[in-house]
Amino acid sequence: MSEKILITGATGLIGSELVKLCHENGVAVNYFTTSKEKIENRSNYQGFYWNPKKGEIDIKAFEGVSSIINLVGASISKRWTDSYKKTIIDSRVKSMELIYDSLQKIDHNIGHFISASGVNIYPSSKTKLYTEENDTKDDSFLAKVVRAWEAGAAKFKELGMDVSKVRTGMVLAKEDGALPKLLQPIKLGLGSPLGSGEQWQSWIHIQDIAGIYFFLYKNNLEGIYNAVAPNPVQNKKLVKLIATQIDNPLWLPNVPEFVLNLVLGEMATLVVEGQLVSSKKIEKLGYTFKYYNIESALQDLLQKKGEA
Repeated sequence: MSEKILITGATGLIGSELVKLCHENGVAVNYFTTSKEKIENRSNYQGFYWNPKKGEIDIKAFEGVSSIINLVGASISKRWTDSYKKTIIDSRVKSMELIYDSLQKIDHNIGHFISASGVNIYPSSKTKLYTEENDTKDDSFLAKVVRAWEAGAAKFKELGMDVSKVRTGMVLAKEDGALPKLLQPIKLGLGSPLGSGEQWQSWIHIQDIAGIYFFLYKNNLEGIYNAVAPNPVQNKKLVKLIATQIDNPLWLPNVPEFVLNLVLGEMATLVVEGQLVSSKKIEKLGYTFKYYNIESALQDLLQKKGEA
């Protein structure tokens, strides 16, 4: 294998899918991990230890690498205490700073830095369609996280690299992410729309988010890209379609916003707010979505074993 890229967060939800896609296309992967037990040493998949908190990094990870895909970051779906908020930001920023500082000190041939980002940079709105050109920035905690994330990525331009920022929507996957959390109450017969139910959810299927990262890498595309499916869906429709797909009808009224605030605290913004986000830019450049509509995405992710 001649091509090799470095992925941070390679063992996470998106990273695992992306590694699979790289291997299918003959691209070898180096990856960082904070867990020495997760270090593998295969010809196309090599792990290297790092600890961004302590500033420890194995610089051998950069050898032979042409691009870095940066996916690392603590989950945003744990309760946002003050200390955990700091963890959310630090896990994204400190890891990039460590890579940046390390690359300044060594010879390398890395020309492209592709970083995860989020659609939460756009203010919540039920009517406005956001494109990458939109510069209205929200002042919520998540918007601050995304701004810090994107500022950290932009610094790599100083090292002469092309930089891409992937503003990711709600990733739908079988085993992890938002879908199992939405599914749980519906399976128990306790499912219902959240808040008004009219908030937009700009979602993306796990195969398409991995596909977009790979597309940006292969075509050496820089700039900001929204990574969302072409057809966002309102929360009430999403919940109803999940219930229909698993034959568990909804009967409860909407969960009021004040209840969600009591249960989730500030994190309630994750479910009661939403953005209507455009995917036109990446489509015009030639990316073809595998899952355009929420119906086909849910059918793929929720089909019962044996129906595949």
